[in-house]
Amino acid sequence: QVQLVESGGGLAQAGGSLRLSCAASGISARAYNMGWYLQAPGKQRELVATIDIGGSTDYADSVKGRFTISRDNTKNTVYLQMNSLKPEDTAVYYCNAKSSFYSNNFWGQGTQVTVSS
Repeated sequence: QVQLVESGGGLAQAGGSLRLSCAASGISARAYNMGWYLQAPGKQRELVATIDIGGSTDYADSVKGRFTISRDNTKNTVYLQMNSLKPEDTAVYYCNAKSSFYSNNFWGQGTQVTVSS
């Protein structure tokens, strides 16, 4: 059974930091392109950041320079370091594991991030 378990969400003040973790089980995360997405109330889920198998990263314009995605394949875990948080970052953050080779696309259950002004 594949599981992606997010942690590290919570309440932060504007300008503060949070670090999200996504621990994968049932898959070898090193074989998957990993990503973080957010979904604000009443809005569609949108991309925050991705890191591919080779370690190349991509970010939404709204988080460039503030968020950093990384992976530790030895721990089967992906991280999202969130700095200089803004109230508009408030959302549920979801971890994603995608493999075109295996034709798989997995999602975590999400973790709430709330940024107060």
